[in-house]
Amino acid sequence: MPPRWIAPSILSADFARLGEEVNAVLEAGADLIHFDVMDNHYVPNLTVGPVVCEALHRHAPHALIDVHLMIRPVDRIVPEFASAGATYISFHPEATDHIDRTIELIREHGCRPGLVFNPATPLDFLDYTLERLDLVLIMSVNPGFGGQQFIRGALDKLAAARRRIEGTGKPIRLEVDGGVKVENIGEIARAGADTFVAGSAIFGGGDYRGTIAAMRREIERA
Repeated sequence: MPPRWIAPSILSADFARLGEEVNAVLEAGADLIHFDVMDNHYVPNLTVGPVVCEALHRHAPHALIDVHLMIRPVDRIVPEFASAGATYISFHPEATDHIDRTIELIREHGCRPGLVFNPATPLDFLDYTLERLDLVLIMSVNPGFGGQQFIRGALDKLAAARRRIEGTGKPIRLEVDGGVKVENIGEIARAGADTFVAGSAIFGGGDYRGTIAAMRREIERA
């Protein structure tokens, strides 16, 4: 299993101080910055685009940026996020006409591709794509809003995805997003996740270092 990473989601950050917020969570021990992109079409919300990603990349050039595209269509905007400094770019299989082509497009532009599974989306899409991915993201809430409660059915889905990943023998990351907090992160880690997106649990508490440290302790106990 790859090293376990904590990925604060800037969706819950103070957007008036976004650069400072990113610095603060990185200094507090975050491994990855999760960057949620919503289009008010594929999901019922509107967030940020490549311009903001590029600004954060310039502000913190060594930070790994995990771009989660909740948009339709996908392919047109992939090159823009790649140019803006994205490390990972993940997308939903329902949001593109040709999943394989989108995976290759992300890789051709120098980024690591990921595939995202909503709570009701089956893992069958991995049958012909898994070995070409760098990341699998299991949504433990329905996408579109921060601050939702963790859907416990995601635990079984994480375990099933972990079995598939181990079958490849490749260091494909297994990420979880939605309702992750100190109280449940250990259980989520035991289910097989190695990358943990947390938004309101980190940014809503004020003590970023303390929260991330508490999360790591729970992960290590898992």
